Amino acid sequence: MKIFYAVQATGNGHISRAMELLPFFQRYGQVDIFLSGANNSLALDASVKYRSRGLSLFYSQCGGLNYWEITRQLSPLRVWKEVRDLPVEKYDLVINDFESITSLACMLKKVPSVNFGHQASFISPKVPRPEKPEWMGEWILRNYARASQYVGLHFKQYDDFILPPVIKREILQAEPADKGHITVYLSSYSDATVRRHLQPLSDFNFQVFSKEVKKPTQDGNILFLPVGKHAFNKSLITCKGILTGAGFETPAEALYLGKKLMVIPIRGQYEQFCNAAALGKMGVPVLKALDAGFPAAFRPWIEQRRKPCLHLDYSTEAIVSYLMHHSHLEKADSLDMLYPEAVFN
Repeated sequence: MKIFYAVQATGNGHISRAMELLPFFQRYGQVDIFLSGANNSLALDASVKYRSRGLSLFYSQCGGLNYWEITRQLSPLRVWKEVRDLPVEKYDLVINDFESITSLACMLKKVPSVNFGHQASFISPKVPRPEKPEWMGEWILRNYARASQYVGLHFKQYDDFILPPVIKREILQAEPADKGHITVYLSSYSDATVRRHLQPLSDFNFQVFSKEVKKPTQDGNILFLPVGKHAFNKSLITCKGILTGAGFETPAEALYLGKKLMVIPIRGQYEQFCNAAALGKMGVPVLKALDAGFPAAFRPWIEQRRKPCLHLDYSTEAIVSYLMHHSHLEKADSLDMLYPEAVFN
């Protein structure tokens, strides 16, 4: 079997998940990867056959999207050429992790595809949304990477086609510890902004993962670290709590490890506000911004004993097996067949 695997490379979550899934996809045949996007910090540890700048998101320095940079990078002519030339018709199976060029190519050439990933879950109206849903955000989630079939991933099984998160092997096998530091990953904030709000909390130590530093840099009670998979995993496994955006992979891993979690959704990124709505219902504190009110929210959170958790007993292999059967219209009668011991809190 020849498999076309499109990976969205805006941010790091999609790449992190792809690295876990790839060995299992390769059991089913030859996998050719299409990496699309221009704004990530992690490298994909695999051979990439097709590359594109894609339709990427860029962030400002203060917690939101940089719309000017997003618009500046957009080239309709380039996108059209890539859509036309992408050879999706030569593959037996197209797996699309929220990548728009692949979706358009499949639509143009009438090739079936499976939208597989977190964003695919939002096809279901049962997935939590903010109190005031945004019509544009809803339209993007439904149309940015349209497909003939959908297999979603989310914190809970909100619908019958939604599976649990894919947790990295290093996290699954870890023995969590509390070494007292707070792990911070806020990709849409500059180091200067993060420093300004964390340094006054001098009785706490922070490990901040930054796109700006090239080597570990100590600055008072803050250790700035380059974004890297192993360093971040180590920090997360041994932290007291984590402050991060309202993405999907990192919050899922934090909940699985039983860590205290606080999230700040990226302004303008509707999916993160949907995730924040789901996390809020699970008891996770959600902040609007990293601002002057942060210390007042931080201290009660880090001192509380109750920690929302995500208990799972499943395998990435089982998730891939479900996807492959689903893509061949041999859908399992029930997810309980694959996850008889899964418990979602």
